[in-house]
Amino acid sequence: MHRFIEIIGQFALKNMCHPGRKLEVLLVEDNPGDVRLVREALKEGGFPGHLNVASDGDEATDILWKRGDHKDDPRPDLILLDLNLPGKNGRAVLKEIKSDPDLRRIPVTVFSTSTAPNDLDYAYALHANCYIRKPSDLDEYMQVVRSIERFWTTVATLPLAKDCSASA
Repeated sequence: MHRFIEIIGQFALKNMCHPGRKLEVLLVEDNPGDVRLVREALKEGGFPGHLNVASDGDEATDILWKRGDHKDDPRPDLILLDLNLPGKNGRAVLKEIKSDPDLRRIPVTVFSTSTAPNDLDYAYALHANCYIRKPSDLDEYMQVVRSIERFWTTVATLPLAKDCSASA
């Protein structure tokens, strides 16, 4: 399986609307250690994009709806969402994203330590695109983050940005 991912990883990033534009990823994560690990894994993997970080659910929704200090933040092409956040939790954020006609097309990968079957069921009921449990082993954690990045940048074709769909 790892060899398959390496082979697939040789293909270029697919971005049909703006080929020179970097992939925008929103990481919604309150744990600074996890943020650091995700950044490090993406850097080591040669991530061809930009990572924006929200430390809680309220900041995530401010970024998504371009409120306050985030009015100029780019719209994400992909969201990595932790469920266990202070304030507005990841479940509420996922529900808001998938209820909004403009945002529901953005793929959401739930990336959580939760092993509770209710969390898994709830995430998929709210149309999460996938649910990945955070490994406790450091090497495995880094490998999982790089696999997420490779999948979304080389295997999957992301939806066109809203400003592109009319011209496509």
